[in-house]
Amino acid sequence: MDETLKDLAAHIAGELSGAVTGWSVAHGELTLNVASSQIVKVATFLRDDPACLFRCFIDVCGVDYPQRAKRFDVVYHLLSLKHNVRVRLKVQTDEDVPVPSICSVYPGANWFEREAYDLYGILFTGHPELRRLLTDYGFDGHPLRKDFPTSGFVEVRYDEELKRVIYEPVRLTQEFRNFDFLSPWEGVDYVLPGDEKASGQPVPPKAG
Repeated sequence: MDETLKDLAAHIAGELSGAVTGWSVAHGELTLNVASSQIVKVATFLRDDPACLFRCFIDVCGVDYPQRAKRFDVVYHLLSLKHNVRVRLKVQTDEDVPVPSICSVYPGANWFEREAYDLYGILFTGHPELRRLLTDYGFDGHPLRKDFPTSGFVEVRYDEELKRVIYEPVRLTQEFRNFDFLSPWEGVDYVLPGDEKASGQPVPPKAG
């Protein structure tokens, strides 16, 4: 299978010189690195070329690497039913540079690109309706970014007096807690409830 994928990768890279910047085969999977500006060209070729025929669109998702200058990977997965093979495409971008939408090639990418925009803040040009998909109206930030606080920025609740949903700053009622991080399986330096008899200590009388 790896040889088949390597032959396919060589064919694609040869036909799309400059658009495909690199490729790799690992664990029986083919990954193509694609220049951001060329993603529509590459997707169209993969869909229409007789040696490819990746007619089945699987998904688009994002990956965040905040330590990189281009912090986001936009990852596409396609399937060729004709040749029974899958391919993964990777495009790098940052918070400001948009990636061309592939909705014109694969209409099913519409909501996946909206999800990537909503959760990561990845921008797509040429998208028919790029707006949030999963978060609420007026949501602040992008919750799958690595630098997004786990508590969020605001909390939402329904106010009985006002008879509407209101947004408030996050309040952590148990912000400071102490944990001993000791495993009862390895033994602790205090007596666990119910272990008094095993430790030789007197068992407290039952109430009543």
